[in-house]
Amino acid sequence: MFFVVSKLFWLVAQPISIVLLLIVLGSLLVAFGRRRLALAALVLAIGVLGLASLTNFGAVIIRPLEERFAVPVLPERVDAIVMLGGATVSRISGARQTVAMNDAGERLSTTLWLALRFPQARIVLSGGGGLLSAEGESEAETARRFFVGLGIDEERLVLEGQSRNTIENARFTQSLLAETGGTTVLVTSAFHIPRSVGLFRAEAVSVLPWPTDFRSTGKESFGFDLADLGRNLDTTSTAMREWIGLTVYWATGQIDTWFPAP
Repeated sequence: MFFVVSKLFWLVAQPISIVLLLIVLGSLLVAFGRRRLALAALVLAIGVLGLASLTNFGAVIIRPLEERFAVPVLPERVDAIVMLGGATVSRISGARQTVAMNDAGERLSTTLWLALRFPQARIVLSGGGGLLSAEGESEAETARRFFVGLGIDEERLVLEGQSRNTIENARFTQSLLAETGGTTVLVTSAFHIPRSVGLFRAEAVSVLPWPTDFRSTGKESFGFDLADLGRNLDTTSTAMREWIGLTVYWATGQIDTWFPAP
């Protein structure tokens, strides 16, 4: 139920949906003769769209998430590498039997680098479809194709293809790591590390966080950014979703602290 509710909530809470809803509201207000309220709704829609796409607001608010956990010093030994799903497009990957990556594709390349650096480590690929529909293959299966295609021994791979969100990533991976012992590295996007670490801690799983897929430079100060409006909008949406996720998970008792720290 939590998974379905979260997906439906984000369907209407993301910036582009807010803009569309405000435009629809403004149109309805015009139809009912409430022109001042309609104008206010339309101005607000323009403001939200402008803030999310014409400025670096997204990078500014995602920066604290990405800087919460630094990339660690390379350990002497790693016994398991856990890569969380979210780096591939399951519908395209499954339909074409390829590895269609999204903006989080660095999760795959970082895990590959660690796998080559620590050839004794097991590689746990955690990720189901992540969609409300069952369309497409699991992200774990797509990742398996990626690693095997690049020469990683399939016997090293442990597939967890049922999880649909980060809560289930932690819960379903816990049993797979029970007998591993030693150092377990957790690979996911830098903005996603605080929430992931909080949820793995809630499952009593000790991990060494390895952030990748950074969306900010770490030097942002708020201002206009007209270089890539689509990317600005995507970064704003990603940051908002993560901050909302942290707040909801903390408020519902699924993580111990609102903003997990090292």
